Amino acid sequence: MLICLHMVQRPFWLKLVESAWSRKSIVWLSGVRRVGKTFLCKSIPDIEYFDCELPSTRRQMEDPEGFLPKFQNKKVVLDEIHRLPNPSEFLKIAADHFPSVKLIATGSSTLQASSRFRDTLVGRKAEVWLTPMMSQDLIDFGNQDLSHRLLRGGLPPFFLSSDLPEADFQEWMDSYWARDIQELFRLERRHSFQKFIELLFIQSGGLFEANRFAGPCEVSRGTISNYLSVLESTWVIHIIRPFSTRRSVEIIAAPKTYAFDTGFVCHFRGWHPLRDDDLGLLWEHWVLNEMHSHLQSPVVHYWRDKKEHEVDFILIPRGKKPIAIECKWRADHFEFGNLKAFRHHYPEGPNWIVCQDVTRGYVRTHANFKVEFMGIEELGTRLNGFSPTLK
Repeated sequence: MLICLHMVQRPFWLKLVESAWSRKSIVWLSGVRRVGKTFLCKSIPDIEYFDCELPSTRRQMEDPEGFLPKFQNKKVVLDEIHRLPNPSEFLKIAADHFPSVKLIATGSSTLQASSRFRDTLVGRKAEVWLTPMMSQDLIDFGNQDLSHRLLRGGLPPFFLSSDLPEADFQEWMDSYWARDIQELFRLERRHSFQKFIELLFIQSGGLFEANRFAGPCEVSRGTISNYLSVLESTWVIHIIRPFSTRRSVEIIAAPKTYAFDTGFVCHFRGWHPLRDDDLGLLWEHWVLNEMHSHLQSPVVHYWRDKKEHEVDFILIPRGKKPIAIECKWRADHFEFGNLKAFRHHYPEGPNWIVCQDVTRGYVRTHANFKVEFMGIEELGTRLNGFSPTLK
């Protein structure tokens, strides 16, 4: 039975916020529109909440040196902070002169993409990236039906809807254009931009070639590249770049692109109800979302050679050998060929097969290398405290 979002506690995310506050007094909470940033902030115990969309709130904050002293040793939410005339300056003053005020700020994802915002707050803030709902959230929301999550997606209002919220997907797209894209990027040709997003959602999980989109979107290849960078910086598209040591046998340039949420993949592909053939691709997205939630970083790679052997995801721990990760809806569908090809070139490192039907992990040995089969919960446990290498 579905429950109201107001009743949900999300301990995984609250712990991340508290951990971020232990490092910095300013926490920037990022994530796509309607991912649940406001409700998460309101659920923090003993929090003072301010909605910066309200004119009365903005008037209070016109003088940061007058506003901030009232909240010494308290926790404060500044929701939709991009509505302030100069949000970066406000946060800089708070960090430098009122460090006992624990601030958590949310706002348009475009603010995070702004170079001015990044430069002003460098070294002054910790970041928490609120992804669409992950495995722990299914427990917290009281509905562990994975098929329900894959079809409706991980935006809480969509997940909690009793009926498939078909109209809400397009409303989200329209709001993203009007309230995120136009505020900072000032892009023209709305039709071309939204057509590009739809095409990326439809081919989510595939190799990206800019030339394939220029014609259908009626824009140049350079414009397509610009659109993609905008989508990446606002968390709507995840670009998974190839792992390679530039061997002549490997794909070294072509990235793969993933939609931020399975609900949008299902909506634009017309997948309703879900068929067995749909579940493998959606499980791959689910595993990627789990990695992003735990890693708090988009730094995930894939591997592919010119004979079309491919490993779904590659993680590169600092100072360690690469971890190869394969995603399978059913463990008995796994074949060793792709992993064997990868380990021919990179013989050392863990091999993880993440399967929907594995609740208790086990190990198999093949061609002199060990393969660990695990479920999504075990993957999360392995990733806690993981520090990927930025490449």
